[in-house]
Amino acid sequence: MSEEPPKITYPCDYPIKVVGDVRANLHDEVFEVVAKHDPTITPAKVSQKTSRKGNFVSISFMLVAESEAQIHALFAELKEIESVRLVL
Repeated sequence: MSEEPPKITYPCDYPIKVVGDVRANLHDEVFEVVAKHDPTITPAKVSQKTSRKGNFVSISFMLVAESEAQIHALFAELKEIESVRLVL
């Protein structure tokens, strides 16, 4: 059997979306966590959209991913934020 080539070649741009409850500091908390894992992140690489009913907010950003371990660590830390409901 031949080995399957890796699905992702690192480093690469990796889109991530965080969905959470609308809360004043959520954007700042998410940005702070992402910046720990990707020091190249800038506000220009982050966008935010509130749901139609105003209950949830989605924060999307483009991470410079260096490894699968980095992505897993980032996801785990983002999920620890109380208002975060989903990380994609």
